Amino acid sequence: MKAQAAAKPSGFRIPFATALVETFREGYTLDKFKRDLVAAFIVSLVALPLSMALSIAVGLPPQHGLYTAIVAGIVTALLGGSRMQVSGPTAAFVVILAPIVAEYGLHGLIWCQLLAGAFLLVFAFARVGKLISYVPYPVTTGFTAGIAVILGTISLNDFLGLGLNLSKGHFPEKLALLADNIGNISLYETAVGLVALLLIIYGKKIISFVPSTILGVGAAIGLSMYFAHIGHPVVTIASKFSYVALDGSTQPGIPPYAPTIYTPTHEAGQWYSIPTLAEWRVYFYPALVIALLAALESLLSATVADSMARTKHDPNAELWGIGFGNIASGFCAGIPATGAIARTAALINNGAVSPIGSAMHAVLILAYMMALAPYIGEIPMAALAAILIHTAYRMSHWHQFVHTIKIAPKSDVMVLLTCFALTVAIDMVAGVSVGLGMAALLLMKQVTEMTSVKLEGHGVSDTGVEEAAKNLPRDVMVYRISGPLFFSTAEKVMEEAHFLLDHVKVLVIDLTDVAIVDMTGLVALQSLIETVSTQGRRVVLAGQDKVLKRVRKKLEGTAYETRVDYVGHLTDVLNALGSFRSA
Repeated sequence: MKAQAAAKPSGFRIPFATALVETFREGYTLDKFKRDLVAAFIVSLVALPLSMALSIAVGLPPQHGLYTAIVAGIVTALLGGSRMQVSGPTAAFVVILAPIVAEYGLHGLIWCQLLAGAFLLVFAFARVGKLISYVPYPVTTGFTAGIAVILGTISLNDFLGLGLNLSKGHFPEKLALLADNIGNISLYETAVGLVALLLIIYGKKIISFVPSTILGVGAAIGLSMYFAHIGHPVVTIASKFSYVALDGSTQPGIPPYAPTIYTPTHEAGQWYSIPTLAEWRVYFYPALVIALLAALESLLSATVADSMARTKHDPNAELWGIGFGNIASGFCAGIPATGAIARTAALINNGAVSPIGSAMHAVLILAYMMALAPYIGEIPMAALAAILIHTAYRMSHWHQFVHTIKIAPKSDVMVLLTCFALTVAIDMVAGVSVGLGMAALLLMKQVTEMTSVKLEGHGVSDTGVEEAAKNLPRDVMVYRISGPLFFSTAEKVMEEAHFLLDHVKVLVIDLTDVAIVDMTGLVALQSLIETVSTQGRRVVLAGQDKVLKRVRKKLEGTAYETRVDYVGHLTDVLNALGSFRSA
């Protein structure tokens, strides 16, 4: 017995790096490593240009997206709770991060990310991983489709070679600006973008063993070089972005260096200048939104990975991983990261078996950055825009969107369309906030309709309520409540109270079918009991022990406490009616 007691697990355990621990516990062989390496190589080829494209869409140079893919990709994979999750910058973040960069610059984004990482660790410590997955389907579908529309539209700027500044303003203003400048389309930029987009979409049918993204980008580089040769150069990463080399000179493209770890400083005007109290207040809400979206998208992606690979992730461990991943990325000048569904699916489809595959994809991106930076700089901006347009199309899930509108209840359709419209017209925060609020109100309405109140007793049928219960004495009436009893149903509890007839001496309040009672419900019950007791009648409560205990505690110290009796079931009332009357 002592040995068993000693072996008993403690009540609190921090789930940390569970996926990696399980991988080595099962045995990690050379064959598994080879499978992970092949899958990581393929995914890294897709993640490299996409990470740069997302960083540019946010309003930052492309290397910041690569820093994110490298640092967050390694840390989250090794410390998280999903075996197959690939983490990095994602399209869903663009509509949140772009306004932060436009308003507060990289300094603001870095500290929002660090604070968001801290929030994610709090979520993990509080074990709210499973709760985050309770976001209604119409809300996630609505805001995801809205993000897709925004991302696809703003990507037209580089795709068409318009060269506009779309960093500020809401979507309607950006759309109007694009429309006003549609006559300034560059045919050469558009041609490069179209070639890239067509190969991204149909490349697998041409060369099945090469990722279609690489085909599209490679063809775009070749076409852009030809246009430059005939005197019509297009905008590339190297022509648009530059960096400061170690010798202090300014060089085009992206730096061929590993990410640098920065430390906070009190010196003003730096990326890592410690924010003032006023700045912390400003950053708090955006950071919370980043954390919530990172948690939601990571856990959704991990769930998809489980269904594809037949694994089971630990949601709280995954929150630990994505929290530390964002903190590490933040200290390396990265941007917020989360689980990426498309890259995760690609990793699984190409044979990966462990989180080491996800971590290796990040290591390979680091190798490309250090060895191939000059060549990466030749990628046309129109090709990166094509990647984003294709990403937006895939994340829109427009078939599911239309299908939901056709088959879902009107209330869900209303939530879906509202969330979509507000995400597009204002921002994702407005869409999700209002969508969740509407979903909660509609749920309360449905729960309220589930709760019913009816009277049983002699003479009740005369009032138009249910037929009297034949086995009850004449002076006993049953007030039967069925369903949850909380703030949205409390008023319903009092609806039938005025049907209490003069000859009734004992009122039995049957709570047998009440499983949930909140404070508002308790107050409503207390009011009903007080009204009946002050009329000189006896009150008997029947129901589950946990419900009766809460009611008894609520009535403690009241003047009518002694006029209330408690029984476990309605049948017990009939057996004890004599004692209740004589009390």
